[in-house]
Amino acid sequence: MNAKRQLGEFLYTRRALLKPEDVGLTTFGDRRRVAGLRREELALLAGVSSSYYARLEQGQSSNASAEVLDALAAALRLDEAERRHLHDLATGTRRRARGRRTAPERVTAAVRQLMAALGEVPVVVLGRRGDVLAWNRPGNALFASHVSFTGPDLPETRPNMAHMVFLDPHTRELYVDWPEKARAVVGTLRLASGQHPDDPALAALIGELSVKSPEFARMWADHRVKSGGEPVYEMRHPLVGAMRVTQQSLRTELGQNVVVATTEIGSPSHAAMTLLVHSTVTARTAPSAQAETVDTTTSQ
Repeated sequence: MNAKRQLGEFLYTRRALLKPEDVGLTTFGDRRRVAGLRREELALLAGVSSSYYARLEQGQSSNASAEVLDALAAALRLDEAERRHLHDLATGTRRRARGRRTAPERVTAAVRQLMAALGEVPVVVLGRRGDVLAWNRPGNALFASHVSFTGPDLPETRPNMAHMVFLDPHTRELYVDWPEKARAVVGTLRLASGQHPDDPALAALIGELSVKSPEFARMWADHRVKSGGEPVYEMRHPLVGAMRVTQQSLRTELGQNVVVATTEIGSPSHAAMTLLVHSTVTARTAPSAQAETVDTTTSQ
């Protein structure tokens, strides 16, 4: 991924979203050939020269200071997530490729302890590219009951959440408002691309999704990033039906996301989630109980 090009495209798309009246500029009814603000208008708002801003947007400059970036973020009215992304992109333009492979991602003992402490709450641990590094059985049952529980154990068999959301019909059917979930996934990948511009596996994933999914390609082109908050999704699970699920992400020191799925206590969604979790426990214990019965019968 070309960091300079990403920086320029991000600035352009954010500029195109702003109208002169949004920032208090008077146009006097002149005909405009561009969507949103002109380059010189944004440069004026940010307090930089038009030629300097043009070089940034055209990918011809990589020396923007933190002060200039903050001024551009303010002029573009970026939220906190977008502002951080802008700084990440600018840092990426100054970073030299190190020519070495990215270290494999792993789940630490501390994260596994957290998963164990959460008990029967559905949990999924996602890597920076959205690879499922680990999940507990309720997490597997909620997000991908059709995928083997042991899939995350080996790098070559790990499911990828972005891949599933865009290319797997089962996962797509889970979300009543699929476009909302899809935009959140794209926004998370967009943040990752700014933080890891030299990750070839991330670039390959984005390339594959862009080719195989026109919807991903269209969402990726608008350069939106995921903001904070706790997204709530209407889900329709094939086993227990409709649920309103809150998916909270806890970020680890290694940059992984521990996604915890919860429902409102006492609600129909909570009852459905309880039934789903109970079904996973029953499915696990049933073979063992049957084996014990056989052994007892044999010994008599």
